Amino acid sequence: QVQLVESGGGLVQAGGSLRLSCAASGRTFSTYAVGWFRQAPGKEREFVATITYNGGSTDYADSVKGRFTISRDNAKNTVYLQMNSLKPEDTAVYSCAANFQFPAVVATIPRMYGYWGQGTQVTVSS
Repeated sequence: QVQLVESGGGLVQAGGSLRLSCAASGRTFSTYAVGWFRQAPGKEREFVATITYNGGSTDYADSVKGRFTISRDNAKNTVYLQMNSLKPEDTAVYSCAANFQFPAVVATIPRMYGYWGQGTQVTVSS
């Protein structure tokens, strides 16, 4: 079992920055990969970024490459998503998720993640 709690969302103007945090408790944090996904109203959930259990590998959706950076601090049981140069199309609920089954894999498919947080709203105004 693991509990994931996101924070750091909010309202920002286009071109601005936000840093999301995903705080984990329960199972040993350094044993699983973590991904960020987002879902906008009326749209399907989409992959944003992921990081392996030790931070050795990361992957990003093409739409956020060069603007978003995922990182983790295993001592603090937290994964971060630094979001720069935000665009209105980045508006969505952002959720983090834990991948226990393949911790060394950069997984982009939601069904590979077994535990999810509640999400945090990010709104980017034009």
